[in-house]
Amino acid sequence: MSEPILIYEKSRPGRVGYTLPDLVATESDILSSIPAKFRRQTDAQLPEISENEVMRHFVGLSVKNHHIDRGFYPLGSCTMKYNPKLNDKAATFSDFQEHHPLAPCSSAPGILQLMWELQQYLCEVSGFSGMSLQPVAGAQGEFAGLLIMRAYHMERGSHRTKVIIPDSAHGTNPASVASIGFTTIEVKSNEQGIISPEAIKAVMSDDVAGVMMTNPNTLGLFERNVKEIADIVHAGGGLMYMDGANLNAIMGIFRPADTGFDIMHFNLHKTFSTPHGGGGPGAGAVGVRADLEKYLPLPVLEREPHQRKLFFNYDRPHSIGRLHSFFGNFANIVRAYAYIKSNGGDGLRLASENAVLNANYLKEQLKKDYDLPFDTHCMHEFVLSGNRQKKLGVKTSDISKRILDFGMHAPTNYFPLIVPEAMMIEPTESESKETLDRFAEVMHQIAREAETTPEVVTSAPTTTPVRRLDESYAARTLDVNYQG
Repeated sequence: MSEPILIYEKSRPGRVGYTLPDLVATESDILSSIPAKFRRQTDAQLPEISENEVMRHFVGLSVKNHHIDRGFYPLGSCTMKYNPKLNDKAATFSDFQEHHPLAPCSSAPGILQLMWELQQYLCEVSGFSGMSLQPVAGAQGEFAGLLIMRAYHMERGSHRTKVIIPDSAHGTNPASVASIGFTTIEVKSNEQGIISPEAIKAVMSDDVAGVMMTNPNTLGLFERNVKEIADIVHAGGGLMYMDGANLNAIMGIFRPADTGFDIMHFNLHKTFSTPHGGGGPGAGAVGVRADLEKYLPLPVLEREPHQRKLFFNYDRPHSIGRLHSFFGNFANIVRAYAYIKSNGGDGLRLASENAVLNANYLKEQLKKDYDLPFDTHCMHEFVLSGNRQKKLGVKTSDISKRILDFGMHAPTNYFPLIVPEAMMIEPTESESKETLDRFAEVMHQIAREAETTPEVVTSAPTTTPVRRLDESYAARTLDVNYQG
């Protein structure tokens, strides 16, 4: 394959790829309005090319990236589901985009109504009575929930500083616990891949502030002992926190608050159709039981009892405080609202049922060629092990790189840590049976290659814009600047 011609190499003096309006002021007037310390001393070294070459450059970059609109993206725990373009269009309405966040509430009754209704919908899905849309990521939602847990105990004069976390929990949980100054107690999954009440009882003490549990867990298994665990934790004075990262498996089927969870964060960008990747944009709404509502981040969106007007209440002395400028990633809030309104309650449940169906169908297809540590009914995702292939000299990372050659994204690798050579696969409800069958065919082919021609797998990828990279070197010497 020949080396691509870079945009800088196409540059020719005098070529123009843009059209700007006429200046309404002189260049000297514009420069004089900019402080000297902010002015360039030399011209920016930008390529000079025609407009069609500008378009080709950016379209070329876009097709080098893999995304859900381009092909199958079974990234476990990330829920890379199809995002309806209708929701994107709703988020770009000019009345939403152009409304300044510092404008008075009286100028935004529709915006506040949308947020209020979304809060009610999320309360209905989860069973909680209080909701905040302010956190702008799942991790910030975790941070908010744990601050609420800490505030609850501090108000009672308790100095509990430990949080129990299963070894099958979402990967960000331990970091979130550490971020508020608490420490973790890890408990091991049992032979069924879930947490037993006995394991929680064994470590429950007066130092424990609560349990932080992902349900379904990162093995894709439902924590069916949660009611018994909640009884133990509540009897010991602790709170139950649920990481809602895997909510796509249980919408309309299981309400966390009904089984004893006290706090939960949502990943709106996973479950409710926000395009995500590259570190954002996220949205991590937090729901709580009634007596914890006073700790929610401020301001809290409330409705006046008589005039029925919506407003932001800043008079919340028990609040954990503001977590973010203004009130969350509003465009994501609109997308989530549009997704729920489009699907309705029955549609949300159907999405979860199809996600579970797709995962179990694919699991049964693949367990013939790959080790399945927990051969049981899964939820929205499942975890395979590449141990069988590793004995042939082919690692899980090699398998994932080979998948790229077929125009599909790789699953999550080496997580959860409790499964050696892990491949966490989440097909979501969006994919057709034909897509799942094609992915299964690819995985079967790679398994055969590992047995007969392992060098084909260990040298992959061969069809991507960039071949196999030295990942350790790239991580240590990150350099994305073009040096002409």
